[in-house]
Amino acid sequence: MTEKKPISTGLKLALELGPVILFFFGYSKIKDKTFTILGTDYQGFIIATTVFIPVILLATGFLWWRTGKLSKMQLMTAVLVVVFGGLGIWFNDERFFKMKPTILYALFAAILGFGLLRGESYLQYVMDGAMPLKREGWMIFTRRMALFFAGLAIANEVVWRTMSTDSWVTFKTFVLTGLLFVFIMSQMKLFTRFAKDDSHKD
Repeated sequence: MTEKKPISTGLKLALELGPVILFFFGYSKIKDKTFTILGTDYQGFIIATTVFIPVILLATGFLWWRTGKLSKMQLMTAVLVVVFGGLGIWFNDERFFKMKPTILYALFAAILGFGLLRGESYLQYVMDGAMPLKREGWMIFTRRMALFFAGLAIANEVVWRTMSTDSWVTFKTFVLTGLLFVFIMSQMKLFTRFAKDDSHKD
């Protein structure tokens, strides 16, 4: 079997964020249009969602082909996009797709919280190779990440239920992504404090 080569950070970001950016610009172009397909009228949001699903599947598939692996978050995101995007298309109801981030983030918060109740950091199992921390650091980071995901779930729920579709698409594309970046940057002090020394064994 051919050994998979590491993927560059730039290409990885392009594969993960590219479909979301394409959805944003695609939606912006057709948001005010109505498309009649087989006698049923579909708004621009539903058509953009229809295009977004195969795009994210192709990006996820290419990432797996290049690296030979997918993170649980990437896999769960793809599954939820297909399920809730598909429901939105089938029922011609954009609310299903808007609920997807809420469910995704709530699931991650619940999974991390369950691990913490058991005295474990599930983040450590999937990220230890990329970011080696001492156990205490992983526990602190996992608690913060669980609370952060719970906050994102609540924020998404409030935005899609109280604001326009245009506002939600902007929020989903830029604000959620920006918040995740800011959160990770804010944890650098923690990462430095609890970083594992190469010669240190826990």
